[in-house]
Amino acid sequence: MVSRRTLLARSSAALVAAPFLSRGVARADAVPPPRLLVLFTPDGTIHEHWRPRSSAGALEIPAGTILEPLRSHRDALLVVDNMDFLWGDNHEGGMADMLTAGGDTSLDQHVAAARGGAHRFSSLTLGVQTSAWGGSTQTRMSYRDGAQVTPDDDPLSVWARLFGGVDGDPAQRHRRSVLDLLMADLQGVRAGLGAGDRARLSDHLDGLRTVERALFGEASCSDVPDADSLDAQANDNFPLACLAQIDLAVAALACGSTPVASVQMSHTVSPTTMTWLGHTAGHHTLSHSGDSDPVGVGMFVESERWFAEQVAHALDQLASRADPERGGTLLDHTVVLWCKELGDGRAHTCEGVPWVIAGGGTRSGLLDARGATHDRVLTALCQHLGLPDVTFGTGWEGALEGVA
Repeated sequence: MVSRRTLLARSSAALVAAPFLSRGVARADAVPPPRLLVLFTPDGTIHEHWRPRSSAGALEIPAGTILEPLRSHRDALLVVDNMDFLWGDNHEGGMADMLTAGGDTSLDQHVAAARGGAHRFSSLTLGVQTSAWGGSTQTRMSYRDGAQVTPDDDPLSVWARLFGGVDGDPAQRHRRSVLDLLMADLQGVRAGLGAGDRARLSDHLDGLRTVERALFGEASCSDVPDADSLDAQANDNFPLACLAQIDLAVAALACGSTPVASVQMSHTVSPTTMTWLGHTAGHHTLSHSGDSDPVGVGMFVESERWFAEQVAHALDQLASRADPERGGTLLDHTVVLWCKELGDGRAHTCEGVPWVIAGGGTRSGLLDARGATHDRVLTALCQHLGLPDVTFGTGWEGALEGVA
């Protein structure tokens, strides 16, 4: 009789290796659904420190601006400027309207419903310190049929959902390397692959090992810390939690566990204090720094550049991994949306809201929306992802030209 542990190990080995299995008759004509990664950062921006320029159609990102950390991905970026929200206004209204455009389902869940049925998870909704204030329109951006979708704020919980349960003993599942437990099965899989797929499998496993080490440290598996050793709600652990959640989201997309992932970094009116940057005031407080407070403005710009670095990290991770089905990189075939819920955070308006779209074959450059409402951008993203939508949410004007 095959033990439950053996069955779990074999099924998990198949999950990890699935993208690299030989393309047999059943998969010969299969095309995996496009991937979507949504990243959120709060409290708007200060336009003069954020806006890039366009020269002869090429995107120019001046030194010292908020988007400078994204310079290395300039050719894969579409920066959307001068976009207004359809309905939302102020912090809570902007948060609720951002991905729904007044409808009852957010972009991520809409795409998941259309594309996620064949996957282990139709979507993966992750967060970083999103729930200390409970669930409300102020703290939630994802909705399914009018119901809030609560992000999982605990990287170790996410790891267990994605890769845990192999050992059969829940008390030990965080104490041993999942990849080490599966390696014997994976060696059998590797033997049946061609040279190219073997190389891609090795790259894929290296990426998963990086995530594992980020969560559990470089120590041996017997010295892995307990599952509760990372206090994901501690303010000073915000950077570690961000990196872990982004890496897990990318790993889930790479493994084929889900076609849709989101990482919500805090929430509108964010209380996060970036002590690692030397700040003593919370992010929301800094977002209200007026032009007469150059020190406060400087710290807010610094905090926004830090968020841009997290987005750059996500793009780096996607760009460093080969797409096993389509060739090229995961970034080539993953649409990344970096969204915000406000324009100028000091004005509390959802006008001139800045979004960045990257990868997935979207156009690069600067798109001046000229006050077009954001439902048209959401519609364009749906169409680019292969969905038949002609409008999104409660919008009525169709897709905004120039997104893809």
